Amino acid sequence: MENIIIGAGPAGRLAALELGILGEEVLLIEKKHIAGTCLNEGCMVICALADIARFLSNKKHFESLGLMKGNIEISYNEITSKVKKTQEILRKINQEENESVNNKVIYGEAIVDDSNVYVNGESYDFKNLLIATGSRPFIPNIEGVEYAITSSDILGIDKVPEKLNIVGGGMIAAEVSNIFTSFGSEVNIITCDSFLEELDPEIRNYTISHLYKDVNIYENTNVLKIKKNGLITNNNEFEGQTFLATGRIPNSEIVKDIVSINKDFSIKVSGMMQTSNPNIYAAGDVTGGLNLTPVARMEGITAARNMAGYPTKAEYKHIPQSLTLDMDVSFTSNTYKELATHDNVADDNQNSSPNNEKIAEDNNQKSIQKNSNNETETISFPGIAGPGSFWNVLSQNTGLSKVSVNMKTKKIDSINAISPSSVSDVAYLSFLMRINEDLDKFDEFIEIHPSTDAFIKIMKYII
Repeated sequence: MENIIIGAGPAGRLAALELGILGEEVLLIEKKHIAGTCLNEGCMVICALADIARFLSNKKHFESLGLMKGNIEISYNEITSKVKKTQEILRKINQEENESVNNKVIYGEAIVDDSNVYVNGESYDFKNLLIATGSRPFIPNIEGVEYAITSSDILGIDKVPEKLNIVGGGMIAAEVSNIFTSFGSEVNIITCDSFLEELDPEIRNYTISHLYKDVNIYENTNVLKIKKNGLITNNNEFEGQTFLATGRIPNSEIVKDIVSINKDFSIKVSGMMQTSNPNIYAAGDVTGGLNLTPVARMEGITAARNMAGYPTKAEYKHIPQSLTLDMDVSFTSNTYKELATHDNVADDNQNSSPNNEKIAEDNNQKSIQKNSNNETETISFPGIAGPGSFWNVLSQNTGLSKVSVNMKTKKIDSINAISPSSVSDVAYLSFLMRINEDLDKFDEFIEIHPSTDAFIKIMKYII
């Protein structure tokens, strides 16, 4: 077999599709479900539940404005049932897409040695092998941890928990807490560090104060024991279901004895996604770094092109990210630290926002600060433009945008935005950053009102 891919998540599936399009022979092996964590346990599930959570939050907001009234009841069993039916449809589409370029897709648990892959009693030799086995929730060593659930179980619970204790302070904790608060749970976030510490300080402050009013946040708190219906920390005791959002760990065991592995158990790769074994590649969550579907896709396609003989390197500059909340929180990422094990990550990727910036006391006023080199301006202003913002003006909960620009080169250094349209806003503007385009080009931009009004507002403050 010319090319074998193990794992049919975003990295493996897109790699297989790319190889098939290039006319290469491909065997795609998946242990459980095609489309991986994203569709089956991760971001697509979160987005599906967040759609309903946002509807409930909007209904509550419209009631507070006197625009509507009436009771709405949700059926969590019906929600999860419909999510699962949708997943089945999308899995079928994803498989047919790969088979349409003559790829062979089989299901089973693979075993690998230096030159062969074994699955379902069959043996396959390979010219090139791609490991795209993803990651799984990290389970901490806490007494009673068997009573906790993770993102893998979110579609398996029978009902919305009356009380939910989320252990962890990152993005998974943030998104899950938002969903279940809207569904009616009393939610506690318990983290041993700071909640959402990866966000810009000003953006973090706004997010917590405006989007987490109904969530109890306990920082610098350690969980000592998990019980069947509660947990004990070093400061308190909580009743309710425990949900672990304590990070993820790479599924690298399949090749741990035949390629180099990093200290965090991720597979060590080059910028061409090649491992220490020249015929074995790896892509996606299993390589560590940012556990993002777009990054996994990019890495999978990069690996595929190299496997097919078209030299390509992955590019990690200015990758946009977002938190799916009642108002999305979106930002570009300083990716150097997360991806330091990829040998194509150079020092010039270390772009970051200025530190120790003053939190604006009044977000309705523009705030401009300059960093020490007198070249970069950081501009903060309310997110009152763009679709979905109109009915937030009356409650003065319009969001916040923050952009850092090098005024000498007219290049954007960083973007943070909280608004109903921030996902598209930041994705678009981060593209300008990646192609190293200067802001003068924006003179030629004509917005589609109101969908891209936020771009004009951002540029108006900067140029």
